[in-house]
Amino acid sequence: MAQPAFIDNAKVMAKGQVTIPKDIRTILGVDCGDRISFIVENGSVRIVNSAVFAMQMLQAQMQGVESAPSEEEVAKMITEMRRGENDEGVD
Repeated sequence: MAQPAFIDNAKVMAKGQVTIPKDIRTILGVDCGDRISFIVENGSVRIVNSAVFAMQMLQAQMQGVESAPSEEEVAKMITEMRRGENDEGVD
């Protein structure tokens, strides 16, 4: 059975900043200093825990692969993803 939707609101401030409501942070499993990802699809935005999203992407890429990547390969992928996040900058 599908989970019911959870809806909350937040105000966009002058610099485009939004405080993520505590209940939403709890559901996403994010805390101070954690990273989130914004996924825009068909005019809607999903906010996800970046670490969870990275793991989901890795698992999707691994579908059908005969051998798992080494710890070094996983660490390299994570480093590359983090570099990409840091290169985007903050407005």
